[in-house]
Amino acid sequence: MPYIHELPGWPMFRWDQTAVADTLAAVRFRQGRLIGQMEELGFSLRSEAMLRTLTEDVLKSSEIEGEILDRNQVRSSVARRLGLDVGGLVPTDRDVEGVVEMTLDATQNYRHALTSERLFGWHAALFPTGRSGMRRIAVGMWRDDRSGPMQVVSGPLGRERVHFEAPKATRIAMEMAGFLAWFNREPGTDPVPVDPVLKAGIAHLWFVTIHPFEDGNGRIARAIADMQLARSEHSSQRFYSMSAQIRRERRTYYDNLEAAQKGDIDITVWLTWFLACLSRAFDSTETILAHVLAKARFWEMHADRTFNDRQRDMLNRLLDGFDGKLTSSKWAVIEKCSADTALRDINDLVERGILARDPGGGRSTSYSLVDVDFG
Repeated sequence: MPYIHELPGWPMFRWDQTAVADTLAAVRFRQGRLIGQMEELGFSLRSEAMLRTLTEDVLKSSEIEGEILDRNQVRSSVARRLGLDVGGLVPTDRDVEGVVEMTLDATQNYRHALTSERLFGWHAALFPTGRSGMRRIAVGMWRDDRSGPMQVVSGPLGRERVHFEAPKATRIAMEMAGFLAWFNREPGTDPVPVDPVLKAGIAHLWFVTIHPFEDGNGRIARAIADMQLARSEHSSQRFYSMSAQIRRERRTYYDNLEAAQKGDIDITVWLTWFLACLSRAFDSTETILAHVLAKARFWEMHADRTFNDRQRDMLNRLLDGFDGKLTSSKWAVIEKCSADTALRDINDLVERGILARDPGGGRSTSYSLVDVDFG
């Protein structure tokens, strides 16, 4: 069975406009309502929501590829690059900085043309050491086929299953020139009008099918889709994460990609799934908004109270979603203080009714926030 890029009509995609019309209209309505809802928030709450969204986007896009980044490092990198005045910032590794740099360049600079040089910069940012894991790769340039055809495979060595084989390396320059020319067209100049949200789904599939780099194609494809979604909204403010939703639907995501790449030029099924996934990403925004509002309510409730810097930082960490259970030993490590100081800080918050001891006790005593409703 030929792959989609081997078919005579490639890459002149077609789809059933009637089949996607209702879903597209619903997505566009929700998109507009979400932007309006966020605009009603104050600047600080919008900034907090955007910080949460972009942090989640970076983390989950990497998780899809099996790479786990440190949440605090990602949050710190995003906050610094956006110039947000938040506490608890930590030093960040080069690989974290690179993913954040790519994500923010795609969404904050969405008006700028997407060029091969810009893509090379993104790729170099993703792989600052020139390696993917233990393997040295070609960075900041199109792939070649010196190690054989580019294939997406799974399964143990010797029994691999080939899910997809990309176009030959000799085709990449021509394929990418066509893709970039299409992607950078001004709205309304396409021979056949394409809704900007649909264009995000098409761009994702088109780029990842060309598979122009030795590694990192999935993350870059998702950044390109985010860039196009920002263009569809005429806004660099991000309040939902397509990557986070794709991470939740990872198996279905790969199944739909494989089916589209082994199908014909009609990509109706892929676009239908993409739009539905985007709609479900909007659902998750309600969770982000609930956390942001709960955090704001917490600090408003305690506006007349005094906290030391360690307490304020740790309370913000708990409000942002602390990993695991909070213990005095964790407090001491995170806040770089003695165990006695950590326990005094905690006991003070317990006495004030802000923290409560979890069931259990002894050396394993842990603590949680009291009466914080995240919705």
